[in-house]
Amino acid sequence: MFSLLALLDDIAMTLDDVAVMTKVAVQKTSVLMSDDLAVNAGVVQGVNPDRELPIVKAIFLGSLINKVISISGVLALMAIYPVAINWVMFIGGLYLSYEGAHKILNTFFHKNKDNAHKTVKPISEKEKIRGAIRTDLILSIEIMVIAKSTLSGSFMSQTLTLIVVGFLASVLIYGLVAVIVKIDDFGLYMVKKGNDSFGMALVNSMPYFMRALSVIGTIAMLLVGGGIIVHIFHLHHYVNEHLQNLIIGLVLGLICCGLLKMIDSIFKTSLYSKH
Repeated sequence: MFSLLALLDDIAMTLDDVAVMTKVAVQKTSVLMSDDLAVNAGVVQGVNPDRELPIVKAIFLGSLINKVISISGVLALMAIYPVAINWVMFIGGLYLSYEGAHKILNTFFHKNKDNAHKTVKPISEKEKIRGAIRTDLILSIEIMVIAKSTLSGSFMSQTLTLIVVGFLASVLIYGLVAVIVKIDDFGLYMVKKGNDSFGMALVNSMPYFMRALSVIGTIAMLLVGGGIIVHIFHLHHYVNEHLQNLIIGLVLGLICCGLLKMIDSIFKTSLYSKH
């Protein structure tokens, strides 16, 4: 009887530790989750309304697989070669900074030119889902790595916390995506019920809301990317922490864009000279 009570007490203590660590980990990764939300909400834009929820469901299932992969990978690296975690975080930070800066450059400098000289090939539903799952995998790895950096205690407690954080991240993100993509449908439903003003307000507000969400997602990418670099190199904060992370993320992102552009130009020049 005593051993059973001791076992139950250990389980209760473990669950309590998991709850506390989950709260901290979710707070630390919330900005990255908001970026994941913005990215995936944008993926469903422009598709047939009847296919919106099936697409969200497919990405959600892929996201759960991504969480299993990322949690297993993080735990394996921590056990085999913990130093590699910093390299994973560094590459992820550069990637997020690059994505954020690339979006800004496309928005302000390349969008009109691309539209004028290119015929945009429609992206199929399967391609959208695959692309969203690939992006989710990268963000899932970063979420798990950052979450792991906040954890302490036994291996069991940390593993359970990562599982809970991963599951909550997928449910919260894709649950909100499902709600967001159906807001305009709900608005049309309200119009049919006779509440024209409220219904049309919802429908008309969605393009602005999605645009704002895209901007928030871009800022989140730069904030998280810069924040990861600051954390890895233990940089001092000379200005406001968020402003410094944003500036570092933007500068690193622009450098990455410039380097990739230069490499692409050299590669194309090399191919042209051969022909």
